[in-house]
Amino acid sequence: MAPDYDVFELGPVTLQHGATLPDARLAYKTYGALNEAGDNAIVMPTFYTGTHIRNEGYLWAVPALNSARYFIVSIDMFGNGLSSSPSNTAPPFDGPRFPTVTLFDNIACQHRLLTEALGVKRIALVLGWSMAGCQAYQWGAQYPHMVDAILPFCASARTSPHNKVFLEGVKAALIADGAFAGGDYTAPPEAGLRAFGRVYAGWAYSQTFYRERLHRDLGFETWEELLLDWERDHLDWDANDLLAKLRTWQLGDIAANERYRGDFKAALGAIRARAILVPCTTDLYFPPADNAIEVGHMPNASLRPYESAWGHCVASSSRKNSGFLRFLDACISELLAK
Repeated sequence: MAPDYDVFELGPVTLQHGATLPDARLAYKTYGALNEAGDNAIVMPTFYTGTHIRNEGYLWAVPALNSARYFIVSIDMFGNGLSSSPSNTAPPFDGPRFPTVTLFDNIACQHRLLTEALGVKRIALVLGWSMAGCQAYQWGAQYPHMVDAILPFCASARTSPHNKVFLEGVKAALIADGAFAGGDYTAPPEAGLRAFGRVYAGWAYSQTFYRERLHRDLGFETWEELLLDWERDHLDWDANDLLAKLRTWQLGDIAANERYRGDFKAALGAIRARAILVPCTTDLYFPPADNAIEVGHMPNASLRPYESAWGHCVASSSRKNSGFLRFLDACISELLAK
């Protein structure tokens, strides 16, 4: 069966940390048409354990994402198994030898896709959940003259120390499986993947979510049934792909480049785009407090926390949280109207 996406061949790409990734590629899918001015593009990067297919949930549920009016480009992040990843890259960069890729690298290559292959001149909006939202911040700081608006939800402009510690925990659960073999496994490290999913589920939702047994809204009578579902879901992922994206996530920082040289406030201040930052009040690893710090240094940003017990997963389009999706639709409409 032919894939339902296109591929942009980047050729050799020199990455931010010095390595050159030969034959780099970006998978992407478009919806709608670019206008004559080249300025009606909406960019939707992908999130951790997500592909463009998961992004389609937002397209079907959020009316403001109107492909009859906008040219929507959903771009698969490096490491997600469709774009260049440990699982699909030839030696000597296969598996655990896949080079470190940053969000800066992702956005630089996405910029090439939009400008060289698709003819985009300006971006009306970049939005996304979790790591996709982190990429929205990165777009705003990396190409401030090109982006009109950003809407990161359940995300941050810089990965916090606590977030990094959380990620170290799920990573440790995965690589502790003897079958992982330092990343050179001959069969999927199933025990490690199951442990990864089980540990992650404790962070994806809030304490209130479990106390009020909201897992029943997802069809799981007990929290153990929910954990088993998270185990099964992660069995579908390549372990090295998970770790490559995790490394990208841990290195997330819009100021970690030659332009800003670590000056986080300067990087935030350089984001000219209109911005609405949408945290969930009970997100355990992208807390509203981090976004409150960010908005104080962004010239055109507002903070709109969303009250929910669902934690980070309030924003998952597959969770059918209609209240959040309506809220998201209103924020998108506001940014595009301006």
